[in-house]
Amino acid sequence: MVNLIWVLMTIIGIVFALINGTINEVNEAIFKGATEAVTICIGLISVLVFWLGLMRIAQEAGLLEKLSKLFHPIVRRLFPEVPVNHPAMGYMLSNMIANMFGLGNAATPMGIKAMEQLKELNGGKISASRSMITFLAINTASITLVPTTVIAIRMTYHSDNPTEIVGATLITTILSAIAAIMIDRYFYYRRVKRGESDK
Repeated sequence: MVNLIWVLMTIIGIVFALINGTINEVNEAIFKGATEAVTICIGLISVLVFWLGLMRIAQEAGLLEKLSKLFHPIVRRLFPEVPVNHPAMGYMLSNMIANMFGLGNAATPMGIKAMEQLKELNGGKISASRSMITFLAINTASITLVPTTVIAIRMTYHSDNPTEIVGATLITTILSAIAAIMIDRYFYYRRVKRGESDK
């Protein structure tokens, strides 16, 4: 569906440009956008490779395992339905840690694996379980210590201080994560109370 929308938007834009006689501007914008996309990708690759390398060193040094143990009690409270040693717990923790360092590309496969494991725990049902909804909310509003991707983009465009957003990003992501958890819990307990009242 999304692909169809993009194709329609492209066709409409080209037809509109032909009618208005601005097709040259459209061609210029296309090639300029393509050039900028390549430049941004190269800038992102360098920064992501650096942080992924650091993550690998941290993993080999046992730092990621220590971080997982540090966050384990919090995650246990957020996901009481997930057994302690279940693979979903490990995938969720890895996803959260990768997101903290702004490594969305590394976090995504872990998030998908976590959802697969949570679906198995849910008996393979089509409807999402409480844990799946909570994980999605936390993953969407994840706390970010180092916004790697944004720093890379700011470096590509020659920002005077690419890392000046770290503090603001940390504060906003902490607030968004707290809000996501509170909203998730509100609707969960509301649903529980509604179920009790129906009985």
